[in-house]
Amino acid sequence: MSGHVMIFAPTPLLTVTIDQPSDVPELHLHPGGQGVWQARMARSLGVDVVLCAALGGEVGQVLEPLLVSEGVDLKVVARDSGGTGGYVHDRREGTRREVVDVTGQPLSRHELDELYNLALGEGLRAPVSVLSGPNHPSLVPADLYRRFAADLGANGGRVVVDLCGEHLTAVLESGVFFLKISHEELIADGRTDGDDEDQLTRAMYDLHASGAENVVVSRADQPALALIDGEVFEVLMPRLEAADPRGAGDSMTAGVAAVVARGGDVRTAIRTGAAAGALNVTRHGLGTGRFDSINGLVDRVRLEPAGSRPQERTTPDELAQRVGGR
Repeated sequence: MSGHVMIFAPTPLLTVTIDQPSDVPELHLHPGGQGVWQARMARSLGVDVVLCAALGGEVGQVLEPLLVSEGVDLKVVARDSGGTGGYVHDRREGTRREVVDVTGQPLSRHELDELYNLALGEGLRAPVSVLSGPNHPSLVPADLYRRFAADLGANGGRVVVDLCGEHLTAVLESGVFFLKISHEELIADGRTDGDDEDQLTRAMYDLHASGAENVVVSRADQPALALIDGEVFEVLMPRLEAADPRGAGDSMTAGVAAVVARGGDVRTAIRTGAAAGALNVTRHGLGTGRFDSINGLVDRVRLEPAGSRPQERTTPDELAQRVGGR
């Protein structure tokens, strides 16, 4: 395999799903959480993944061998306090019903220090680092993400994130190479008042001015918007029927990281990420997809200039300056 990505996944989850495709119920145990789903897709796209996580308690003991079975190079900080979370979902009626969701406990100061040192060392050896969000914002302080982005970026690493809220604000202070965020998250964070294209475009330029070099905003059933080299594009692709709508965003982020880690350009990375996300929702497993199927769809993903008016070619900083002065 070529390419190498470090994924910071501080609070992975144990996922238990009850299913009944025939007469007999089935029980499925898998590792989960944003970082794990991103790692699974990155592996599917042919890159080596170092996954840095904290695990503890009975759930952590069960989760560790499951993470190893994903084929990642697992680096673990053992939690003295336990606190690894998970959930149980019942899918026997065809849709997911949450039975229980265990958030887990916040990482202690010692655990945070150990995990930071571990992940930073691995990140400094990787061309691309993905900083995945904690299972709940309270589990890992936002300032840890700011420090990560600053230290990795200062040493030549490219930082990829799919974050919102205070964790996004923190990493933007240090700067990131690529940000993926949904339009719902932009509205919830107060970064835009609505979901029309003009409002989202202004929000993307604001995010660039705040520290995100490239930005993708997903828009549910509408084409995603991408800000690349100062231009806004619609990410157009064939519609596919969804088996499970969750996981498209994590697959897109992983696709971008995988292509950039192999030395690919941003436009190809976004098209690949979009293909990975689209195919993931046709499957029941989050962060899953066949390499050949994803590659086959990439050529059908197009980046078309957004809006009906031709856009001026200018630098991202000039565009951000114009938006800032509106």
